[in-house]
Amino acid sequence: MTDPTTGTVDFQRQGMTARITLNRPEKLNAISLEMTRRLEAIVAECNRDPGIRAVILTGAGARAFCCGTDVKQLEQFTNAWDFRNREDYCLSVRRIVKPVVCAINGYALGGGLEMALSCDIRIASESARLGAPEIKLGWIGGGGMAAMLSKNAGMSNAALMLMTGDPIDAATARDWHLISEVVAPEALLARAEEVADTIAARAPIAAEHAKINLANAVNMPAVQATQYELDLQAICFATEDAAEGRAAFAEKRQPVFHRR
Repeated sequence: MTDPTTGTVDFQRQGMTARITLNRPEKLNAISLEMTRRLEAIVAECNRDPGIRAVILTGAGARAFCCGTDVKQLEQFTNAWDFRNREDYCLSVRRIVKPVVCAINGYALGGGLEMALSCDIRIASESARLGAPEIKLGWIGGGGMAAMLSKNAGMSNAALMLMTGDPIDAATARDWHLISEVVAPEALLARAEEVADTIAARAPIAAEHAKINLANAVNMPAVQATQYELDLQAICFATEDAAEGRAAFAEKRQPVFHRR
């Protein structure tokens, strides 16, 4: 049984897809220091395992994906500088080199929303609620909230979320381009698995380079981004997987990629 005072992070593998589950449903999957450290270890395992080609990130239970940092644990920081330099679970998610599909099964608040926005693809349950409530407690987000919200939802929508702290529903989040799809709660994990399995069946070097390309393209001028993309394309084109893809196309069969 999961200890509600600390929680844990579960890690499962099915074929070439891994699932990471924030497991502290009694506390809306609020992230403890123990969960942060466990997540960091899981990310390292995902990155070094060539058999893992896609990752699903979700939360246990029906109520929440994650409501951010366990506020009660903030009392352990004796000064603002220690708080500034705390271990960062959002950064851990951004360190995953494999494509990540986030299945948002309920509340995604504060650091939970930052975790979701740090994933590559977001699919939400109809019951999902996304918000940045830090202002209600006297501070603002620190895991990239403003940058990610403004790039996805636009400045005005980002300001509305950041300055009121009020959550938005899944349909609004989709309209604001914060998520890709809204599905029924009972269909959420199956849809996330379908997307992740599809990605895992593609050429893994190309998939990882597509992720790198997207992450950098949004921060580059168009000319520089296009040149960068061309360089990444050349790297992928030189792989054995690319040769296999061309051969399979010519032979009218499904390619078998080996991450070489």
